[in-house]
Amino acid sequence: MEQVTIKNDFISLSVLDYGAIIQKLLVKDKEGKELNLVVGLEHPESYLDDLKCLGACVGRYAGRISNGGFQIDGNTYNLYTKNGVHLHGGKQGFAQKYWKFETVDNSEHPWVKLRYKSSHMEEGYPGNLNASVTYKLIDNSLHIIHEAVTDKPTVINLTNHSYFCLDNTNSIDHYELQLECPEILETQDNLLPTGKLISVTDTDYDFLTRKEIAGKRLDTPYVVSDNAQKVAELYSPVSGLRMTVESNQPAVIVYTPPEFAAICFETQNYPDAPNIKSFPSAILNPGETYYNQAIFTFDLVT
Repeated sequence: MEQVTIKNDFISLSVLDYGAIIQKLLVKDKEGKELNLVVGLEHPESYLDDLKCLGACVGRYAGRISNGGFQIDGNTYNLYTKNGVHLHGGKQGFAQKYWKFETVDNSEHPWVKLRYKSSHMEEGYPGNLNASVTYKLIDNSLHIIHEAVTDKPTVINLTNHSYFCLDNTNSIDHYELQLECPEILETQDNLLPTGKLISVTDTDYDFLTRKEIAGKRLDTPYVVSDNAQKVAELYSPVSGLRMTVESNQPAVIVYTPPEFAAICFETQNYPDAPNIKSFPSAILNPGETYYNQAIFTFDLVT
């Protein structure tokens, strides 16, 4: 397993070829102490047994797909399901694949690019897909860019699955969260969407104005405001660190795992978009380029 570290004056980032995983993201807090802001495992080989997709690139389709598959142009493609749900690309999605380091650039704005070639019908998905993820440091921001091309019509939805923790406490209740998301997707008990959008107004899901997370726990697909570039803002009064999330995607899955104190912002398309026609299309055709960019900016609030 190969590891690459890039750094600038603000951020140090360590990436693994397995799963294109972000293993460490080091930023200084208000006392000048370096903190790892992502939940990670110290020994790279430990990720082989990880079931939480810690820091990984998730695909071919991040999130959930219903009906045991999907159709494109009248052709049915069957996917692995568990309890009626296909999740994060199947038994061995992109998070469990070895990617290839293609470029490592240690210039003023350092970046690393990894590539993975997914063969036709891998995990049931059509088309030979050439996917890449680029991690780039620009001052106090981490840019994550997912790109892909295919030789047959297919569906795609990539995201980074880092679990963020802005201080060394064992709780996220004191974190202050703001989401530029006026609606959520209504979901069933198995978290598959029904197709209906629900306003967050007068609900526990309303983070339009920044407030403490308190006891609220989420595994929730939020709909990003039209034309909104900023998706989320997270602040820890303990470390003084604020993280701002920007994205070109229509949704963000906000997930707070029950096992440890952290929070995910999975910037992506809607879950089950291949089966719900009213959702944004998830189809990628030959000659097109899938492009998903997220920017995570870290600064100190005094």
